[in-house]
Amino acid sequence: MILGNFSAQLPQITVAVPSFNQGSFLDTALESIFSQNVPVEVFVLDGGSQDCSLDVIRKWEQQLAWWRSEPDNGQAAAVNEGIRRGTAPYVCWLNSDDLFLPGGLSTLLKCITLSEKQAAVYGKVWNITEDGRRKKPYRTVAFSVRHLANRCFISQPATLIRRDAWEAVGGLDETLTMAFDYDLWWKLYKSFGPLTYVDDFIAANRRHDATKTTRKRKEHYLEAMQIVRKYYGRVPLKWIVSWPVRVNGWQVLQWLKDRMTGTKNTRG
Repeated sequence: MILGNFSAQLPQITVAVPSFNQGSFLDTALESIFSQNVPVEVFVLDGGSQDCSLDVIRKWEQQLAWWRSEPDNGQAAAVNEGIRRGTAPYVCWLNSDDLFLPGGLSTLLKCITLSEKQAAVYGKVWNITEDGRRKKPYRTVAFSVRHLANRCFISQPATLIRRDAWEAVGGLDETLTMAFDYDLWWKLYKSFGPLTYVDDFIAANRRHDATKTTRKRKEHYLEAMQIVRKYYGRVPLKWIVSWPVRVNGWQVLQWLKDRMTGTKNTRG
């Protein structure tokens, strides 16, 4: 077990960064956080990586509030741990293969501080390739419970949450492994009402073959359907109708791609 403990000054936002063998992306993620013009306290929760992650963490350790590298109980537990260690009034997390766009956090912070009634805000996100090229925007829209029941239109890297709201709903559900962010949006909505939409690009979501949503599409879909049923009372027909394309079709395409490239499954 390796630990680091360093001080942060007057943070406004707690940022948890869960990571496991994502050293090739981690440096870019941390740079995107520390280049924001907002005081942050950053906690890196590494699951015991065996790649270059520790070298990257040590590069940034003087700016980190705290970090550790050891086997853990998964991504949701790591995020909860990082946010629990912080003290800032607003919280978020950034997966180590994603990044904030310049000014993204300050845009969210300005919006969420307009009213104490806003439990959480979210903005727009670019989907980018493994090497950082923009592909297309994530399909984000203004909040609607009907839309939320049909798909998760809130992209996690572009969200900011009041700490008191996060604590009131218990943070992330650590029994979930795939769609715990989707579950969180539902919990926040049920407790505090609609999340506030910010019509600006905030972050970038990196799409690559090692992500869990790529490798475990069926598990992700099933978990999301369970969440919808839990909070909405039923699963809209859209989920059933789209299964052949969104799950079966995707799995066939991924199998063909793996056969062509020789890619093996990895933890995302």
